[in-house]
Amino acid sequence: MKKILVTGGAGYIGSHVVKALGEAGYTVCTYDNLSTGNRWAVLYGDLVEGDLADREKLRKTVTDFAPDAVMHFAAGIEVAESVSNPLKYYHNNTANALGLLEVLRQCGVGRFIFSSTAAVYGIPDTIPVNEEAHLLPINPYGASKMMTERFLSDLAFADPGFEYVALRYFNVAGADPQGRIGQAYKNPTHLITRALKTAKGEFDKLQVFGTDYPTEDGTCIRDYIHVDDLASAHLAALSYLLAGGASDVFNCGYGSGYSVKEVVDVASKVTGLEFRVEEAPRREGDPPALTADNCKIIESLDWTPRFNDLEYIVQTAWDWEQVVAQLETVRGRYLGRNGFSLNGFEVYF
Repeated sequence: MKKILVTGGAGYIGSHVVKALGEAGYTVCTYDNLSTGNRWAVLYGDLVEGDLADREKLRKTVTDFAPDAVMHFAAGIEVAESVSNPLKYYHNNTANALGLLEVLRQCGVGRFIFSSTAAVYGIPDTIPVNEEAHLLPINPYGASKMMTERFLSDLAFADPGFEYVALRYFNVAGADPQGRIGQAYKNPTHLITRALKTAKGEFDKLQVFGTDYPTEDGTCIRDYIHVDDLASAHLAALSYLLAGGASDVFNCGYGSGYSVKEVVDVASKVTGLEFRVEEAPRREGDPPALTADNCKIIESLDWTPRFNDLEYIVQTAWDWEQVVAQLETVRGRYLGRNGFSLNGFEVYF
């Protein structure tokens, strides 16, 4: 079976893709510095703890593993942090991606799948937005991803031995239905996770930024995609490249959206809990609506999403929050031991 190197495979999205690769029979190696990822989230294959900036370790990993393709997830993802600390994002998301590409070409690896973002579009003129829209990011996070896409395009043009797929994510949410992995950031910024953690009492309130947008209920509309559907899009992109597909870019979304108020209502319904919601001023740069035109990925990669259901997305995320609560409880009881097993996987401290 083909061998796939996954950078950032211990993080939220990367770990779900590693799970999907393992279940599909691929041989997987994860390369992650564990700055935001977790060792226990890597359910298949080997884990090499290393930073992309460590070129010697990265080169040795690539040489020893000899992957048939690389999936690149390792990156900073917080928009607000990118605004306050732009150099961190240009170093981590752009410079490190360039370094990775240099190592891969030196080692003769020519298939690459890139974790990009709808943030490259900025505030698009037309909704749903398609892949031909102008790239006008409004923050360093989106700009850092756009620059990497440019690297990839230029490299593919110059080098006939290199092909890539860039997948532009919209709003990724949900968790593994079996409760093995999910979002585990210390300070989550995603609406669904924030809402559920507010319901749990971890935050005293959930802020809704702007209630006067030109939408039906006045709040922003976003395209939420279940993380397992996103993972299947990566496997579809991998099959496409392995079959000789040409370099391309695809949106990853459902093509429709839900408002902030609708998400809050579903979170309350799923949890059975009421929680404090506070209206706050608009955030600069938030478009009233952002949804994907997903025709291209469905037609070109034969990708069929399975979980286009907001209640299901929120339910799997809520189930994962219950697992997290168990982890925290058990960790408190077993502090000092090497680890324990929960829901069929090993957790190590």
